[in-house]
Amino acid sequence: MNDLHNETSPYLLQHANNPVHWKAWNQKSLDFAKENDKLIIVSVGYSACHWCHVMEHETFEDSEAAAVMNQNFVSIKVDREERPDIDAVYMKAVQIMTGRGGWPMNVVCLPDGRPVWGGTYFRKGEWMDTLQQLQQLYRSNPEKMIDYAEKLHHGINSISLVHKQEDAEQFDSSTLANLVEKWKKSFDWEFGGYSRAPKFMMPSNYSFLLRYAYQKKDNQLLEFVNLTLTKMAYGGLFDTIDGGFSRYSVDMKWHVPHFEKMLYDNGQLVSLYSDAYKLTKNPLYKEVIEKTLTFISKELTNRDGGFYSALDADSLTVDNHLEEGAFYVWTKEELKAILKEDFELFSIIFNINEFGFWEEGNYVLIQTESLEEIASQYKKDSSELHRKKHEWENLLYTEREKRKKPRLDDKCLTSWNALMLKGFVDAYKALGNKDYLNKALQNASFITENLWAPEGNLLHSHNDGKNTINAYLEDYCFVIDAFISLYEATLDEKWLHHSKQLADYCFDHFYDTTTDFFSFTSDIDAELITKHYELEDNVIPASNSVMANNLYKLAIYFDNPYYESTAQKMLGHILPNIDYPSAFSNWLHAFLNFSDENRELAVCGEQALANILILQKDYLPNIVFSGNDKPSELPFLKSRFEEGKNLYYVCQNKTCDLPSENLELTLQSLKF
Repeated sequence: MNDLHNETSPYLLQHANNPVHWKAWNQKSLDFAKENDKLIIVSVGYSACHWCHVMEHETFEDSEAAAVMNQNFVSIKVDREERPDIDAVYMKAVQIMTGRGGWPMNVVCLPDGRPVWGGTYFRKGEWMDTLQQLQQLYRSNPEKMIDYAEKLHHGINSISLVHKQEDAEQFDSSTLANLVEKWKKSFDWEFGGYSRAPKFMMPSNYSFLLRYAYQKKDNQLLEFVNLTLTKMAYGGLFDTIDGGFSRYSVDMKWHVPHFEKMLYDNGQLVSLYSDAYKLTKNPLYKEVIEKTLTFISKELTNRDGGFYSALDADSLTVDNHLEEGAFYVWTKEELKAILKEDFELFSIIFNINEFGFWEEGNYVLIQTESLEEIASQYKKDSSELHRKKHEWENLLYTEREKRKKPRLDDKCLTSWNALMLKGFVDAYKALGNKDYLNKALQNASFITENLWAPEGNLLHSHNDGKNTINAYLEDYCFVIDAFISLYEATLDEKWLHHSKQLADYCFDHFYDTTTDFFSFTSDIDAELITKHYELEDNVIPASNSVMANNLYKLAIYFDNPYYESTAQKMLGHILPNIDYPSAFSNWLHAFLNFSDENRELAVCGEQALANILILQKDYLPNIVFSGNDKPSELPFLKSRFEEGKNLYYVCQNKTCDLPSENLELTLQSLKF
C-alpha cells in the first residue's frame, strides 16, 4: 500500500498514486524493514525537479517496475527540502560511490539504513535489473554486501568528521588576496560567472566578491561582479516578463534555464542586487529587485505572509503534455502575432535569432546589450525604447497568463522564508519602499506565530495548516540573520532579543564542543547513520558559516565574548584549509568581519531611525548598525542616548571615537 497520501509535502503527494508501495521516512517504516529483513530503497527528490518527474513517469508509475520494488524492498520516498538531513547523508554516499550527485537520488540500503548502492537518474530497465541483482546478492551472500556497507559507512563517517586545527598556520589578508587571485582564473570575462556550464548563480560568492572588491578598491573585480549581475539579468535565467530567477542556466551565457523558480535563490539574489544597487545605482538592478519582489508577492506568498517554496520546471503544453519550460518559451510566429509592427525591434533587443534560439522552434528571451547601446546603434531614443520594452513585457505577460502555469510547491520552509524575509528587508534599505518592510514584518510574524514552538524550538515546515518536522540548523541561522537585518531596518530591539534566544537554543541543542561546530540536526532528533556538519557554502551558504557571521554581530550587540570566541574558533578551523574559495565565500565574509576595516556604528537620538535608514542606503558592508531613539538597556547602546541630540558613535573593537553630530561627515568617514 502507498502511504504517501497521508503526507503534506507536495512532492510526496505527487507520488501518492504510484503503484509503488511508498512509505514516508519515519521510525515505523525503518522498524518494518528491520523486522522483515528487507533492503530499503531511499528515493530522494523535490517537487520542482524535472528529472524526478521523468523517472517517476518512466519507472515509478510503471506496474512492472513497481512489482519488483514491492516484492523485495521497503521503498521510502523523501522530499529533500523537508528532510535536508537525510539528503545530505545519503548524498555523501552517492558521491563516494559515483563521484557525482544530483536529483533524483536513489540509494539501496541494508535494513539498518547503511547504503550499499546508489546513483541519480535510472531508466526503468537498468533500475529493475540492478534491484533484482542486489536482492539476489543479499539473499545468497549477505556477508559481502554487509562488508561493503561497513567500508562505505566508514568512508561516509570520514568525510563527515570535522578536523580541528589546533596549530594551524595563520590565515591573514595576504593569504586571502592570494586566494582571490587564484579564484579570478576561473572567471568568465565574456558572460560573467564561471567558465563552465551549467552555471549556477551562487549569490554567496558574489556577495563576498562585491564586498572584497569594494573594501580593497579592486576595480577589476568590481567590474567582473557587475558583468555577472548584468548578464544574469539579461539572460533567460531571469524572467524579464514577470520577474524571478530560475535555478541555473544549462549553458555558458545564462540563456536557457533549468526552468524551476526556487524561493531560496530569489531571496538571496534580491539581497545581492540590493547591495549592488547601493554601490552602483544601476537602474537595471533596481528593475530586477522590483520585478522579483512583485513576482514573489503575487505567486509565492500565502494569505498569512508565508512564502511558498517553488514553481515547477515543467508545465502543460496546449496538448496537455507536461514539458520543461513550456510556460516560458516563445515561437517566432507567436511573437509576430503579439507584437505586430514592433516585432523587428523586439527581435533586436531580445535576440529572436540564432543567438536566442533554444530548440524545436522555441526562443528564450535574452539581451546582449543595454537599451542605451541599442538606441545609439540604431539611432533610436533610449527613453522610447524603455517605454516600448515595458509595453512589450505587459503584452507578453497578458498572453502568457492564458497558458497553464507550472505546478506550485506550497509548503513554507522556515529557512527559505527567512532568506526571502531578508531579501525584502535589504530591498527596503536600498530602495526605501515601505511595502517591502511591511511584507518582511508580516513574514516575521508568520514565522514567530506558526513556526516557533512554545518549547523554544523552531519547526522546519508549514503546509495545509500543519507545522511539522523539528527545525535544522539552517532554519535557526537564517532566521537569526533575517531578524538581525530586520532590527537594523526598524531599531525594534525585540528582533535582536529573538535572535539571541534562538542562538542560545542552538548552543544548547546543536553545538558540539568536541568539534567547535554546530551539527545540522538537534540533539532531540533521532540519529541518522552519521552526524552531519554543514561546512561548505554552496547555492545556499553553509549553516555554520551563517552562524559564525551571526555570532559576530550578536557578540557586539550583547557584549558577549563567548559568542565572539566561538565564531573565531570556527573560523580558525576552516580558514587555513581553504583551497577553492568559491566553496567557502561566506566564511571569507566572516573573516572580513574580524578585520581592521570593520566598524560598529551607534546612531542615537530622536531621529535615529530616519538617520540610520539614510546611512543604510549606501553600501557599507563593513559596518554593524545599531541605534535608539530613547534610552536603551542593550549593552552596545547603554548610556549613549542624550536628550535633544542626534549622535553618531563610530567604534571598533570595543573602542569608540567621540560622538559626532554631523550625519554627512559620519557617512564620509565610513566609506572607503
